[in-house]
Amino acid sequence: MLAAVEQVIARPESSAFTQRNAKLRVPFRVPSVVELKDTAYRASALRGRALLLGTRDSLPHNVGNSLRCASCHLDGGLRRGAMPWVGSFARFPQYRARSGKVDLIEDRINDCFRRSMNGTALAPADRDMRDIVTYFAFLSSGIPVGAETEGQGLVPLQPLKGDPARGAGVFAATCARCHGASGQGTALATPLWGPRSYNVGAGMARISTAASFVYALMPIDRAQRLTAQQAFDVATYVNTRPRPDFPGKVHDWPRGQKPADADYHVLPPTKPQEK
Repeated sequence: MLAAVEQVIARPESSAFTQRNAKLRVPFRVPSVVELKDTAYRASALRGRALLLGTRDSLPHNVGNSLRCASCHLDGGLRRGAMPWVGSFARFPQYRARSGKVDLIEDRINDCFRRSMNGTALAPADRDMRDIVTYFAFLSSGIPVGAETEGQGLVPLQPLKGDPARGAGVFAATCARCHGASGQGTALATPLWGPRSYNVGAGMARISTAASFVYALMPIDRAQRLTAQQAFDVATYVNTRPRPDFPGKVHDWPRGQKPADADYHVLPPTKPQEK
């Protein structure tokens, strides 16, 4: 049965195969857990799902704030257009400009632990990481390697100049009832700034990402009520509040291409070494 787990999460080595499927776009499909037939694979995948849904309680030594993986990946990572995990396994390995290298899915997961959850990385070969990866592999069942999935990520907005003063008003009127008047979180929603929130190196710390998230998905009970300008205003306000630092941020985008809304200093780009 362990061999079945190895077979499911094995990664094809052929870059040609990945390239052939790079432009392929497949329908969004959430597989049912009844499809988990193999006992060992089922146990691993379901444990991985539990870790993702209860991250800060299940992995307290790796989470340094009040967030969990499902704080940003709504409906347990199963909602299209809300940064779903569906299909994510099939898109790795992939080159990522922020790291300047080809990342495995384990690298991407640990990025979230270090940045979004302001914590520490999981050991790549340990059971916790293996179970999370197994669940991601299950959510990519039937999706060709390198293919894009309909509804993946967030729908990006045309960049707008946000005004933090206007954003403060939007926050008070729309967001504070769940996130608290001072953004420190409540029983209903996570902190948006302060020591228990994501750090400056997190993807959500980029104003464009936060604005797209807010515009499409917030408020959680009556989404898509804000204009794109209001989304950029409140994202600018939130992401200019104090939050934890991420010391490793200076090494981001080592080959250049740093986005304008990644508002921190990085080291000058280095040229890739010639072989």
